[in-house]
Amino acid sequence: MELFEAASSADRNEPLAYRLRPRTLDEFSGQQHIVGPGRLLRRVIQADQLSSLIFYGPPGTGKTTLAWIIANTTQSNFITMNAVLSGVKDLREAIEEAKKQRDLYGKRTTLFVDEVHRWNKAQQDALLPWVENGTVILIGATTQNPYFEVNPALVSRSRVFQLKPLTDEDLYAVARHAIDDPERGYGDYSVQFTDEALRHLVRIANGDARSLLNAIELAVETTPQHFPPPPGERIEIDLQIAEESIQRKVVLYDKEGDYHFDIISAFIKSIRGSDPDAALYWLARMVHAGEDPHFIFRRMLISASEDVGMADPYALGVVEAAAAAFDRVGMPEGRYHLTHAALYLATCAKSNTAMGFFDALGYLESEAKAGEVPNHLRDASRDSKGFGHGEGYLYPHAYREHWVAQQYLPNALQGKIFYEPSEVGYEARIRDVVLRKREVQLAQAVEPPSSEVLTFSPPNRERDRWLARISSERSAMLVRIRERLFEKLTLNRHDRVLDLQARSGLLLWEALRRVPEGGVWGIVRDESERDTIEHLAERLSESDRPKLVVAAEKNGDLAANLETQSKLTAEGLAFEAIIGRNVLSSVGSWKSLFELTGKLLAPNGQLSLAEVVPALSPRLSVLLSELDHDEHTDLVDQYLKAEQRLFEQLLTETTGWMPEDIGRSTSTLQRIDVSTERFPEKRIVTPRQLDLWFATDSTYGAALAGLLADNVRTAVRELLGARLAGREIDWPVTVAFISGSRE
Repeated sequence: MELFEAASSADRNEPLAYRLRPRTLDEFSGQQHIVGPGRLLRRVIQADQLSSLIFYGPPGTGKTTLAWIIANTTQSNFITMNAVLSGVKDLREAIEEAKKQRDLYGKRTTLFVDEVHRWNKAQQDALLPWVENGTVILIGATTQNPYFEVNPALVSRSRVFQLKPLTDEDLYAVARHAIDDPERGYGDYSVQFTDEALRHLVRIANGDARSLLNAIELAVETTPQHFPPPPGERIEIDLQIAEESIQRKVVLYDKEGDYHFDIISAFIKSIRGSDPDAALYWLARMVHAGEDPHFIFRRMLISASEDVGMADPYALGVVEAAAAAFDRVGMPEGRYHLTHAALYLATCAKSNTAMGFFDALGYLESEAKAGEVPNHLRDASRDSKGFGHGEGYLYPHAYREHWVAQQYLPNALQGKIFYEPSEVGYEARIRDVVLRKREVQLAQAVEPPSSEVLTFSPPNRERDRWLARISSERSAMLVRIRERLFEKLTLNRHDRVLDLQARSGLLLWEALRRVPEGGVWGIVRDESERDTIEHLAERLSESDRPKLVVAAEKNGDLAANLETQSKLTAEGLAFEAIIGRNVLSSVGSWKSLFELTGKLLAPNGQLSLAEVVPALSPRLSVLLSELDHDEHTDLVDQYLKAEQRLFEQLLTETTGWMPEDIGRSTSTLQRIDVSTERFPEKRIVTPRQLDLWFATDSTYGAALAGLLADNVRTAVRELLGARLAGREIDWPVTVAFISGSRE
């Protein structure tokens, strides 16, 4: 309670920083981002409509002062505690007082807990129910990040306001107030600070108003022989007195008065700019002036990650080793280690891709809702039985090259890029690998498996599509399909390429790599696909980005609609290559597709398509019939016949084709070549996958329900679960590679 006694009761025996605490928001300096006119915190304080608050910021930025102002403004009962000195017993007493104020007087209670992070989890838990039921309104103050140091339940029930170090202008205002205020400061005395002295105190205070006021108090009250001085005696504070009062030597690097922050800035910028001569010069200036070598090493350690980063991963180790060697050797020989580290940083490759972290942080701060951890990434050791956590996770070390494409970002962030490898140093060696894996990763995330007719799924397929790929080699298969498709083409660097089915960009990005001086166009089905690809292309220059065309489907015939919707022919564009993957199954007329490609191809232009052959998809009934089914022979036979009829129904003109049908569908292309390749793939059939297939709201399940009685279908599902669930099975994919050229 004593902390918030009215300032009018303060006397000259109290510290200056205490006497000068602002009593109202108008007297408060700094933090305009939260208490400026019209800001939320100012409005709730003035309206006395507080909810629980947490003030987070470094010392001397006004956390306790804001609590003081609230105490002077609010009509509620105000109780203060310091987490260093108080425990659960004190908290219980405060809660009892709050309940009495509420029950007897109908008065709210605001509880201010200074240094709230000092309470352990049990102590913070003891406060939670009373905050939750409204018995107290919490105001917590902490110098530590509340998202790490304060109970998440308390944080989630509070508004967190981050206070920043005061600016130099704010500190000058605080200093002038202290010098000029006759009631609480030194306005009654003739106090004069030189410009250099006041500038030094403000700079060394480093945003901390309390540190500044303590230094001013020490300087003013120790300069005259006696304080207060006789009337009319001047108190003059010069730079020497200012240095002594803040107990830190001013760092002047030359007679013109350059300060240490300017010199260290020039040093780091010289390293960033790969100028070793300038780096050595500024390093010498600092060492000659007596700068703390540990400060220099600290800044070089930051630069090793901020400015060099993955372009040279060894840079951080070199600087750390040099710093450790300096601690063992000391000065003056330690100057060699300073020089070694500075020269290495100034001459090695540079990359600032570590800034991707701050892109991710900015995204989190701008998004109201954090993405859920995908189910297969959750900890399976605790609740896999109850919630299926961890089910579907693919163990990368079990795969070739110790990598397999699977979802790692939350669903809403698929395709979001935070790390873009540079083209220098070590990153240049890994760039191609990172980008290619990312492309396959995205293709896995946004495209349902097209290797089978069975994957017609209910609307919640987005949540479960990863489970269908357990232990699969689909990511490696996508890479091999892309390689085979481009092997069919002869591309020059200046060629123009059209991707008929850009979708995730799997082929689009490879085309961009192969025709850097040409151009790449892609046709997408909707705005969502366009947004995904445009987001991925954000960091490319405007001229290097693929040109995207949205082609709305018309009567299910994408190809017939392309010519009128894409404006490609209207612009007179001709392409040296047209590519596509799984295009035939998405069009209503092959003839119109091949006619369109014939019109869009330049003379001698090339067509290359990769098409999964749905009619050759594996079938569950065949897999089941290959097993020993003993007394279930009749049941399996019924299932075989039903699934055969099912496929005959589901395989339409555009999905029931065979590779030999391709050549008969075009008269506008010549030298049509069709080859097929069978890609081995392993699957593990999970109970959930079987449920998805047999659900009546899936295409497969609905069709099967029309061919088999309910009891037979249930028996088939149970038999599949008993014989196939959890087993690794062969699930090969047949792909037709179609190539041709314009007549």
